[in-house]
Amino acid sequence: MADIEISRDGRVQIVRLNRAHKKNALTGEMYSAMAQAVSGADDDDTLGATLFLGQPEVYSAGADLVDFLAVAQGGEKGTQVIDFLRAIIGGTKPLIAGVDGLAVGIGTTMLLHFDAVYATPRAWFQTPFVNLGLVPEAGSSLIAPRIMGQHRAFSLLAMGDRFNAEQAREAGLVNLVVEPEELEENALAAARRIAEKPPEALAIARRLIRGDRDDIVERMEEEGRLFAERLTSDEAKSAFLSFMNKKAS
Repeated sequence: MADIEISRDGRVQIVRLNRAHKKNALTGEMYSAMAQAVSGADDDDTLGATLFLGQPEVYSAGADLVDFLAVAQGGEKGTQVIDFLRAIIGGTKPLIAGVDGLAVGIGTTMLLHFDAVYATPRAWFQTPFVNLGLVPEAGSSLIAPRIMGQHRAFSLLAMGDRFNAEQAREAGLVNLVVEPEELEENALAAARRIAEKPPEALAIARRLIRGDRDDIVERMEEEGRLFAERLTSDEAKSAFLSFMNKKAS
């Protein structure tokens, strides 16, 4: 069974993260599949929106640790992550997500670029980059303060605080909190509603709302350079060793 399942419901493309036994930790291949799905939707006039879903009690634990160092060192895996981020930052079709359970690291920061996010009371959001001696990524250091204000953004991105579903809704990261058994129904209904709107008018409205994205891409690239530098620092090596020891104990 594929780690990313692609299906469709009328004019809605559904991208389901399907690696629950690893908490939907994202591999390079998963990034590529998601990037291709988003880019493909942009080129498909029969699709009006893309809905991202995880599994019960798990949206995504973020980057797969096995791929993590390879991503930071560049090469193919690093390109796969960048391709995915470029796709969701610059894509022309609306993106919707349904989040149940954990959304960690890029599992949270990707949502900053989505147009609508639905969550359950079991959802929680955290970006422990600085805890690991690293820095924010995915353009989050620029877009998070725009969405939630500097103080909340600092709490999320620098302090590594965990936001529950209601805190995420108050911060502007989540549109609506619904019960777990209602999540996919509500998220899919929203995606269908969006996908049926006049496409040209919707595209113009979305572009006006989102504004110019060049500065976000530029910030994402700056973050990426700093992220790679930080991974080789003594501070990050010590933090990762402590993290791995805790996991092993």
